[in-house]
Amino acid sequence: MKVLVINTGSSSIKYQLFDMPKGAVLCTGLVEKVGEDESILTHKKYPDSDEEVKHIETNPIKDHTVGMNRVAELLIDPAWGVLGSAKEIDLVGHRVVHGGESFSSTTEITQEVKDKIKELSPLAPLHNPANLIGIEVAEQIFTNARQIAVFDTAFHHSLPEEAYRYAIPNSLYEENGIRVYGFHGTSHRYITKRAASLLDKPLNKLNIVTIHLGNGASMAAIKNGKSIDTTLGLTPLPGLVMGTRSGDIDPGVIFYLNETLGYSLPEIKSLLNKESGLKGLAGDNDMRSVTERAEAGDKEAMLALAIYTYRIKKYIGAYMAAIGAKPDAVVFTAGVGENSAVIRSMSVDGLSHLGIEIDAELNKARGGERKISTLESAVAIWVIPTNEELEIARQAFELT
Repeated sequence: MKVLVINTGSSSIKYQLFDMPKGAVLCTGLVEKVGEDESILTHKKYPDSDEEVKHIETNPIKDHTVGMNRVAELLIDPAWGVLGSAKEIDLVGHRVVHGGESFSSTTEITQEVKDKIKELSPLAPLHNPANLIGIEVAEQIFTNARQIAVFDTAFHHSLPEEAYRYAIPNSLYEENGIRVYGFHGTSHRYITKRAASLLDKPLNKLNIVTIHLGNGASMAAIKNGKSIDTTLGLTPLPGLVMGTRSGDIDPGVIFYLNETLGYSLPEIKSLLNKESGLKGLAGDNDMRSVTERAEAGDKEAMLALAIYTYRIKKYIGAYMAAIGAKPDAVVFTAGVGENSAVIRSMSVDGLSHLGIEIDAELNKARGGERKISTLESAVAIWVIPTNEELEIARQAFELT
């Protein structure tokens, strides 16, 4: 069965074509700068092997409809494609960021589902509208395929009420749905499954702390294979320090910015989402650049890394308490989590009293799934590369 996975952003289209249930990748691609004068489309195919055949083109792509049509053309192109016709695609799996309380699992897309995704757009204004565009365009192009929505928030529907409720008037939850939803659920779900396999432990008995560190970042406490707490909330703003997002902050800061310093609410929203985090602390949201500066003695960069990793360390302790037992592992994933030995080391430094000890030499290794804790560490430390696209393909395939 051919399953196309689509992740539509506000100005991008990321896609992968899988042969299921094997999970073999047939094609991958990324359309960048949709709507700009010079868009970039990078398309790769894997012809019956791990060998990669790459095609790059730079042409104006005025909107997502044009971009998706070009993707469809490449999938069947004699030189770059692997299909005879777009009709060979059986399923299209869509990443949808916010499912609210309406969607606790993978769902086949109907008009009612699309209406609800649109209704939830205020909770994820940068993501849900773009996700919906991807769905509607895919419906027009891949007419034989069933369209499946995989929600970022779904994995966290197992949170207990004491974890997902805010201490605000009940009516705001009951009437407006203001609560913790959590995000990066597809990544946390994939990592949880892989950890169970690597640790040779039944999923329903697995206790781990998952740490997803990219430009956006989140952590989750996993007890008996289910998410019981997570750092992101109603929106993707709270929790860890991120590339451009502040993470946790005293709500009173917002009032001070508005009432005393004269910031408007749109300005505050932009400040906390786009100008804070690493960018606010060090003037740069690229972790590689900030790390290089810190190693060269740059005080702003050094402080940024200290704040970034201190927040992770606090949540490791908090989530060990939430799990209520010694976790089987602490797992790092996503771009920064998989590639930055410095961040991993700083994040667990001083946690030996909790049974967490990193092996400095193993931590320096790069690539693949690997254990990086010492032999004496009571809690294993793992690096497990995430694969959200494969998880979406699996969820879509299993649903049907």
